[in-house]
Amino acid sequence: MELKELQEICEKCQKCPLCKTKTNTVFGVGAQNADIMFIGEAPGENEDLTGIPFVGKAGQLFDKYLEYLGISRENVYIANILKCRPPKNRDPQSDEQDACIPYLREQVRLIDPKLIVCLGRISALRIIKPDYKITSEHGTFVQKGKYVMTAVYHPSALLRDPKKKDDMLTDMEKIKEYAVKHGLKI
Repeated sequence: MELKELQEICEKCQKCPLCKTKTNTVFGVGAQNADIMFIGEAPGENEDLTGIPFVGKAGQLFDKYLEYLGISRENVYIANILKCRPPKNRDPQSDEQDACIPYLREQVRLIDPKLIVCLGRISALRIIKPDYKITSEHGTFVQKGKYVMTAVYHPSALLRDPKKKDDMLTDMEKIKEYAVKHGLKI
């Protein structure tokens, strides 16, 4: 299966009620052979309107971190666990995550990144481990199967609590250092 074919299947999905309230499916964006894949939790309002992940205020802040570190958004891949926006940007429910996670797993398989970066607590809980503690474990690298993974604060958390911005910068610097050390395309 190709990524485009998976996207077409995902856009027709009706496995949960979110398909009835979405404007657009927010599948993912970036290099189909990216070495680094960033995974958030769910699309927000701006993402739902455009069909592109991380384009609202949190996404703009995320872009500033990428730009500051010289990481090209075009060279990475950005997706979410959920492909449809939850009402009022509420946290994704377990059954919604269960419905969407097969699409994300297939995205990961097709892209085959060398590093997966979870954006926020919910993504880390689902992808790294169910008892992940974002406040104490952010920025640490773990091996899970064939993938190296880490988690950073979700950019929207930085908008709510600017004190976390320094931690985010440190974590993003670690990601760049890892990428350079291992010859990943950034």
